[in-house]
Amino acid sequence: MQNFHHINVCPIRDIISRISSKWAMLVLVTLHSNGTMRFNDIQKSIGEVSQRMLTVTLRSLEADGLIHRKVYPEVPPRVEYKLSERGESLMPLLQSLIDWALEHADAIMEDRNRDR
Repeated sequence: MQNFHHINVCPIRDIISRISSKWAMLVLVTLHSNGTMRFNDIQKSIGEVSQRMLTVTLRSLEADGLIHRKVYPEVPPRVEYKLSERGESLMPLLQSLIDWALEHADAIMEDRNRDR
């Protein structure tokens, strides 16, 4: 039996939980679809994410090396975000998950409504 107890670093807990957060996947998909983007453009593209939550999510993704943040020395400062090479390497896997979700969305929604 394979054991998933938390001993030192457990990739399932420490990495997967970060990229599977509610907003992280949407940010990654948004940057993949649109390329380099500014904060407000990301927020508009996603829609309902708060400024604070988007900031926390972007910092987390940057800390994990999934996105790059570039600050331009202008007044006011201009900040742009884009996927890193590591972030790009994750996208085929996320795309598979997105494809699966789209394929099964109707049936899942029917099951949810039936259980109410």
